[in-house]
Amino acid sequence: MMEFPQQPQQQRPAGDGKIIYPLGVKEITDKISNDEVVKRLKLVVKTYMDMDQDSEEEKQQYLALALHLASEFFLRNPNKDVRLLVACCLADIFRIYAPEAPYTSHDKLKEIFLFITRQLKGLEDTKSPQFNRYFYLLENLAWVKSYNICFELEDCNEIFIQLFKTLFSVINNSHNQKVQMHMLDLMSSIIMEGDGVTQELLDTILINLIPAHKNLNKQAYDLAKTLLKRTVQTIETCIASFFNQVLVMGKSSVSDLSEHVFDLIQELFAIDPLLLVSVMPQLEFKLKSNDGEERLAVVKLLAKLFGAKDSELATQNRPLWQCFLGRFNDIHVPVRLECVKFASHSLMNHPDLAKDLTDFLKVRSHDPEEAIRHDVIVTIINAGKKDLNLVNDQLLGFVRERMLDKRWRVRKEAMMGLAQLYKKYCLHHEAGKESALKISWIKDKLLHIYYQNSIDDKLLVEKIFAQNMVPHSLETEEKMKCLYYLYACLDTNAVKALNEMWKCQNMLRGLVRELLDLHKLPTSEANTSAMFGKLMTIAKNLPDPGKAQDFMKKFNQVLGEDEKLRLQLEQLISPTCSCKQAEQCVREITRKLTFPKQPTNPFLEMVKFLLERIAPVHIDSEAISALVKLLNKSVEGTADDDDEGVTPDTAIRAGLELLKVLSFTHPTAFHSAETYESLLQCLKMEDDKVAEAAIQIFRNTGQKIETELPQIRSTLIPILHQKAKRGTPHQAKQAVHCIHAIFHNKEVQLAQIFEPLSRSLNADVPEQLITPLVSLGHISMLAPDQFASPMKSIVANFIVKDLLMNDRSVGNKNGRLWTADDEVSPEVLAKVHAIKLLVRWLLGMKNNQSKSANSTLRLLSAMLVSEGDLTEQKKISKSDMSRLRLAAGSAIMKLAQEPCYHEIITPEQFQLCGLVINDECYQVRQIFAQKLHVALVKLLLPLEYMAVFALCAKDPVKERRAHARQCLLKNISVRREYIKQNPMAHEYVVPYMIHLLAHDPDLTKPQDLEQLRDVKECLWFMLEVLMTKNENNSHSFLRKMVENIKQTKDVQAPDDPKANEKLYIVCDVALFVIANKSTSCHLDSPKDPVLPSNFFTPPDKDFINDKEYLSPEAKLVLQTGKIQQPPKQTGVLGAVNKPLTVAVRRPYIKTTTSDTGSNASTNSQPNSPATNKSRDVSSEASETGARENEENPVITKAGSVKKEEAAQPSGKKRAAPASDGTENSVSSNPSAGSQPPANKPRRGRPPKNAAGVATPDKEAGATTGGGVGRGRKRAAPAQDPDSTASADPIGVKTPKQQKEAEPKRATPQRQIDLQRSVRVAQRDQQASQKTYESEGETEREVESSPEYVLWLTQLQEQQEEEEALDRWLRGAAGPKQRESTHAAEQGEPSVKRRCVKTRTVRQ
Repeated sequence: MMEFPQQPQQQRPAGDGKIIYPLGVKEITDKISNDEVVKRLKLVVKTYMDMDQDSEEEKQQYLALALHLASEFFLRNPNKDVRLLVACCLADIFRIYAPEAPYTSHDKLKEIFLFITRQLKGLEDTKSPQFNRYFYLLENLAWVKSYNICFELEDCNEIFIQLFKTLFSVINNSHNQKVQMHMLDLMSSIIMEGDGVTQELLDTILINLIPAHKNLNKQAYDLAKTLLKRTVQTIETCIASFFNQVLVMGKSSVSDLSEHVFDLIQELFAIDPLLLVSVMPQLEFKLKSNDGEERLAVVKLLAKLFGAKDSELATQNRPLWQCFLGRFNDIHVPVRLECVKFASHSLMNHPDLAKDLTDFLKVRSHDPEEAIRHDVIVTIINAGKKDLNLVNDQLLGFVRERMLDKRWRVRKEAMMGLAQLYKKYCLHHEAGKESALKISWIKDKLLHIYYQNSIDDKLLVEKIFAQNMVPHSLETEEKMKCLYYLYACLDTNAVKALNEMWKCQNMLRGLVRELLDLHKLPTSEANTSAMFGKLMTIAKNLPDPGKAQDFMKKFNQVLGEDEKLRLQLEQLISPTCSCKQAEQCVREITRKLTFPKQPTNPFLEMVKFLLERIAPVHIDSEAISALVKLLNKSVEGTADDDDEGVTPDTAIRAGLELLKVLSFTHPTAFHSAETYESLLQCLKMEDDKVAEAAIQIFRNTGQKIETELPQIRSTLIPILHQKAKRGTPHQAKQAVHCIHAIFHNKEVQLAQIFEPLSRSLNADVPEQLITPLVSLGHISMLAPDQFASPMKSIVANFIVKDLLMNDRSVGNKNGRLWTADDEVSPEVLAKVHAIKLLVRWLLGMKNNQSKSANSTLRLLSAMLVSEGDLTEQKKISKSDMSRLRLAAGSAIMKLAQEPCYHEIITPEQFQLCGLVINDECYQVRQIFAQKLHVALVKLLLPLEYMAVFALCAKDPVKERRAHARQCLLKNISVRREYIKQNPMAHEYVVPYMIHLLAHDPDLTKPQDLEQLRDVKECLWFMLEVLMTKNENNSHSFLRKMVENIKQTKDVQAPDDPKANEKLYIVCDVALFVIANKSTSCHLDSPKDPVLPSNFFTPPDKDFINDKEYLSPEAKLVLQTGKIQQPPKQTGVLGAVNKPLTVAVRRPYIKTTTSDTGSNASTNSQPNSPATNKSRDVSSEASETGARENEENPVITKAGSVKKEEAAQPSGKKRAAPASDGTENSVSSNPSAGSQPPANKPRRGRPPKNAAGVATPDKEAGATTGGGVGRGRKRAAPAQDPDSTASADPIGVKTPKQQKEAEPKRATPQRQIDLQRSVRVAQRDQQASQKTYESEGETEREVESSPEYVLWLTQLQEQQEEEEALDRWLRGAAGPKQRESTHAAEQGEPSVKRRCVKTRTVRQ
């Protein structure tokens, strides 16, 4: 580095200041021309270039010349060549005289360096002749570091700023690397060897990083970038100081770049993160700013920093990363949106951060802002498209959830995103089988969306299926292979959705076909009206039905005017239209409706929606042939089934099911000998399902077989005969229907099946009866006149007399109320199919001339009254009785669908049928409710059967009640749509519901508060759905209807005051509910209701019923739902005894409105109390679904059951009741000392009878209690010497109210139910504080009494027995048995059917 000399005066040359010029150079003065000056200066430049620092003599000799060259004449010369040469000389002078400069004046030095800096601008033009001299000047300055001499100047910063500005301004893309390197050397030496970088100098560097300048001069940006990298250690503190003043102190005036701080931070971080080591904590401070816009700016910046590809900021600065993640929950919407957008880059560039982001994206996927939820999906999908491994299962789960978002835009993005992932990884296998397996669920979930009500969702699923799941653009073989294996891999619900999709498309094609047929008819008013109806129905299947109606009217008008367009549309929906023809037709129709001058054409878009739905882009004859070939390969074992992830058996079964579905929608495509030959091979396979599907395909598609394919006919007939006689029941059914559908001589064919089957009926071999009964039943339904006489004989002599009225075998007494299908006894299966045969026979006749229907209905009613045991011989097991009850109830409901039989069903039979929905067996309730819903929604059943759903309010299982409510909503919606001209038609279900509830066997005491509360719950279950909308003042119509019922009498018992009182009480409860839930019900009714005459008598003008049947207390209970309990009367010790604190397994659940018991049978008297659990409507949390085959909830009620007591000697330990380890245990052999059962009442919950008295049975070692519930009494399990005894496998509970109602006993003083053991104590503290009946007894006397000591001993022994039993159950019992025991311990609701009411007996 050059230094100033010590002398203060400028150095003087020797020889009296005479200037010595190099040899050959004349004196340079202002008196010569510029050209001469240039000529002489070139020689001077050459002289200085050749000199080095060791030439002391020459240095002294030319000192005067050096001083002369710094004179004003040279420094201010107007000629640029002169200035350049002088600058080169000065640069060499600084090199030669280093480290001591010949110029000692600070002002002169400043002037010289500013002069040299100005000359560096000549570097800009690389094509200039003088560029080499400019380069030499730069090189010399950089090599010598001449500018470092300026550090001693007070205003050196001005020189440096000018130098930096000059260099950044002249650099361009024509400069080579050497020029850039010399510039860097020159500038970096100034930065690194100086005392610091001023803000102004820093600005000259940083300004080149601002995007605007960066785009103007990319070379200047690169120069600044390289300079900062080289000087990072030195300049970092200056940068930190700058950002500290701007970000923390808010001093924006310190620099003109203050407004670009975030852009600068981003650029500096990209250059070298070390430049911002001290700046990052300042950003954490800014993230917590109160200014939302400021937080947004910082978030945008940090998103770029964290998301940069090679950024390690998140791992190096965890506090800042955590602070940034916190902004995902920012109150400012744009901030949250920016965070979500950042996540996409982060997932793609930094997979290791996915774990941190997942939780925050989960929250944002539920953000109230639609745009944020939308961007969460975009973020995850974009990352997944790049690499599926970048998104974990949780993130994909968020997208799956958003397919059900309330906003269409979000749902659409989620569905389309997942569809694209499926196509990329599952269809094209771009990432291998592992990735395809990871997202294999997508296909199912996408198809599940077809269950949604929105037409937009359905249309999008259809579009996704045609473009992403089975792309219609593929060749036929590839397309069908894709469909074949897709169908085999779908879950059950997805298969149903896909079938429904094809069904809807086929239905729409049918509507369009009917519309075109109407165009062929002459114009008339009826024709126009019919067209309008078709157009309205078509519009409902398109998006935005309101606009769709207008567009469809316009389209219909165009169809009427354009015959060619009609022909194209007819070809499109023709059964013989191929996929290629369909695509061509769609293009032609679209072209004709396109208007070039119209940029957007919503009419055309709507027509495209219609064409997409009706165009057969997947299935034609060629496609069916390809599917059949794939099926043949699977049968032969030459297909790629295993490679596609399915077994050959699964592929064959799914392939036949697929063909079966397509045979409904595209029957014409199947008509080929090759297809039918393959189906005949399937008929010969051992798989029953495959053969059944093949028969059904023949049934749907074989109408032309007899005339066009005689060879197929001759082969098919014997196979159908064989299946009808000896196949499975389903095969027999399809075989009979197939013969009836495709053969002309069906009478002969059916007779050849009927006669041998009718002769072979043998009730002693029930295993061989099932298929004949099915075949005979369907034959009698399809050809009732042909087989009328023999069928009547079969029904009378065999079906009823020999089969239904006889019990030949004894059922399995396993105590369960339901068993799997394969565990049902053959005899019961035969009886079930016999009942179905009766129904089919009657449905075929469709008349009651022979009164056969009356007899059948009486038979079915008797079966319901007898709980399924028609003979009452007690041979049938409980599970088989459940099957028969379900069959009988379903049969009555099936007959009610035929008008001629509906008229003869009595109200009593209707009530018996309806009460099946409250059966004790969970599966019976479930299946019956589903059958009821399906028949109602298809408008096959009369309106009164909808009233049966009101009884579902008493179902203890929350899911069952929710399902019933959904069924109600669906049915009312369908009926509203169907009967537009009478919007209140569905309100007429209320009279039937009131009549049904008035005859509810549970309603034994009309003024009982608990029973009234149950009635209110049932009424509100239906009224809540009906009163959702007050259309046409329907609330007042409901009120008027109920008031009219009060002015009538019950047709079943018009002269019975008690029966009519029940009816009026139910009416008052209904009026109370309507008035409390509606403010407009008191308005005038729009019309006068008409009540059903078969349930209510005509109103009598002389009869005015204005009586109030509800007491004030009852109204209070109905309004609050709570029953005020009277204060408990306690003895002296009741107030001082401390509660027992014995360890137990579960808490006591207090019984409120009704109690629920186990599924234990009550054929004879129970020897242990039934389990009581609360079914409070407000306490939904404690209710769970039932377990199949083991834990079957049974509806019970304890509120109105009279309390019983069973005496037991003091001090004697009671023997444990027998148990087989299951909750649903029953015994057909009651104890010898037990009380005989009371007379069997009718099925359907009879009124409650007086309670029996329990007596001890010393021989059996068990105590049995009497009690009549809603049906027949149940037997306690007999003690089996080979079985393991159980103290209390169910955990019996006794409600507190029941204890208080018991009469006092003389001895023992403590009334403790030992069977409940220690569980009573901790379930309820009050239950453990027993009231001792002898007054004056003190607490100490009680605790020291023998009874008390014995009681404690018994409690301990009982607990040990229960724990041992519990261990045995969990270790030795089967999984279902353990599950049932666990359910009992957890307090799962176990509810008896409505015809059986249990009673808790205190021992």
